[in-house]
Amino acid sequence: MIRRIHRHVRTARYIVYKETLVDYKEHFWTFIGSFLGIGLIGFFSNRYFSPSDNLFLIGSFGASSVLIYGIVNSPLAQPRNLIGGHVICAIVGVTMHKLIPHEVWLSSALAVSIAIVFMQITKTLHPPGGATALIANIGSAKIQALGYLYVLSPVLSGATVLLLVALLVNNVSGHRKYPNNKKWFMVWRRYQR
Repeated sequence: MIRRIHRHVRTARYIVYKETLVDYKEHFWTFIGSFLGIGLIGFFSNRYFSPSDNLFLIGSFGASSVLIYGIVNSPLAQPRNLIGGHVICAIVGVTMHKLIPHEVWLSSALAVSIAIVFMQITKTLHPPGGATALIANIGSAKIQALGYLYVLSPVLSGATVLLLVALLVNNVSGHRKYPNNKKWFMVWRRYQR
């Protein structure tokens, strides 16, 4: 009995030790990826719009960056989830805003809830997508004026920029592999040659 307790204590100590190790390579590539992804979207936004517009930089892209650059092996960070989740949520968000334009609380609640269910049905669950649906309802007047163009730009174009940077940065280092799906990875390797 005492041996068993000692073994569990040793195991717990080892796990705590491993969890507190700092992996500088991992942090470096996470920083580079998120900086380039968000930086490129912001650069294009500043280049083609006034600084107050910043239509390309929506808050949900920050959360997507955490997933696709920081937790690259997560099923929620894979390309299908990134693109599909954002696009589905943008469509649902704009639709709810158009159906219920004067009741923001109701359109916002319905947009997020329906978007989550649609992501579950299509197997494209991406948590930042909920924010994408919400932004379609509570965003600035300029975002709301875009209507369904919001789906194409900033959502699809921004998510595509994030994905391209993730494919490049996460596969440059030898210890990362993105996407985690073998089929996607094989296609990416063909294009690298």
